[in-house]
Amino acid sequence: MPAPDMADRLPRRDVNRPATLWWLGVHGGAGESTLAATVAGSRSAGHAWPTANDGSLSNVILVARSNANGLAAAQRAATEWASGSLPMVRLLGLVIVADSRGKLPKPLRDLAQVVSGGVPQVWQVPWVEEWRLGEPFDLDSSPKEVRALAASVTALIAPTA
Repeated sequence: MPAPDMADRLPRRDVNRPATLWWLGVHGGAGESTLAATVAGSRSAGHAWPTANDGSLSNVILVARSNANGLAAAQRAATEWASGSLPMVRLLGLVIVADSRGKLPKPLRDLAQVVSGGVPQVWQVPWVEEWRLGEPFDLDSSPKEVRALAASVTALIAPTA
């Protein structure tokens, strides 16, 4: 698969802080900073592919809002990864964070389905009013989808014996 045009690629950033997982927001306001609180040892990558200074693989999960622009940004990031231009990244999947309450309109559901085909796994996170209001993050009181995401991702990055 060819890489997207340079204008459609996310920047790359050398990271010197260890992390078991990087949450990569594919656009501003995606929610990667909030999700970084869900898994111990994980960090927000901001809006750039994290590349380790020592050449090791970086575990990455893309994060996007469920609106048209967010899903399109996720699709571009997934295409960039699938092009093979990021051999230092182990893409684990994509988290689609609801951009409002309620059910997605059919065109957005369809686009989310298309984008989902380009990543190893997809998690959906519902609208969380407390996050919008800036209340402190608490995994125990988060929606079940957020707790399931944390458990699933923790299992994915757990060291194997």
